[in-house]
Amino acid sequence: MKKKTGATGPSAAKRRKSLAPRKAAPQRASAAKQSAPVPRLPVAPNDAKPTIRRLRTQLARALKRIEELQAHADTDFLLDIPNRRGFERELHRSIGYIKRYHASGALIVLDVDRLKPINDAFGHAAGDQVLKAIVATLSRQVRSSDVVGRLGGDEFALLLWNMNETDARTKAASLEQAVDRLSFTFRGRNVIVGASAGVAILGPHAEAGRALEEADSAMYVRKAQRRHEM
Repeated sequence: MKKKTGATGPSAAKRRKSLAPRKAAPQRASAAKQSAPVPRLPVAPNDAKPTIRRLRTQLARALKRIEELQAHADTDFLLDIPNRRGFERELHRSIGYIKRYHASGALIVLDVDRLKPINDAFGHAAGDQVLKAIVATLSRQVRSSDVVGRLGGDEFALLLWNMNETDARTKAASLEQAVDRLSFTFRGRNVIVGASAGVAILGPHAEAGRALEEADSAMYVRKAQRRHEM
């Protein structure tokens, strides 16, 4: 009897391959990997701390100076009241408030009479004295919530809250009278000034530019009336 010989051919090769030990698969990295350490900010050496403190102090001073300059940009340096830019900004803000909350207010533009002759005859220092006295007088005639500003030269503006037209015109007349009562003595001469005031009412449809034009026009009409009254 013939001995069986080992199987040959492709099928035998497959069986031998399947019986061969398999290589172990590489282990997978753990799912919960440790997070990378957060880099630390470098700590300033001791010799740098005085420099940092000095720079911080300089920065604080610079910021304070910027605030001061911004405030001065809206303030008349002589009279310490809002200048035209500051007053117009306050007028825009106030009109926005009036429209939103259905409030009321009035704008009065007041022009000082006979200031130029005082400057020409006695110098600008005398004119400055007159302007300061007028601002003090106007401020005494209004409430702390009202605003007195200088539009330029001898022209002022007042923003008055909760005023109807009758009250506003009465207030304008009283402001004229208060300025008319002022008197000054320069080089032994008694000098008086005057003022003419125009009114614009601020309501829900008010606009800052139009209100200023309206009050300014009314002021010139009033100035012409006062010339005929004298």
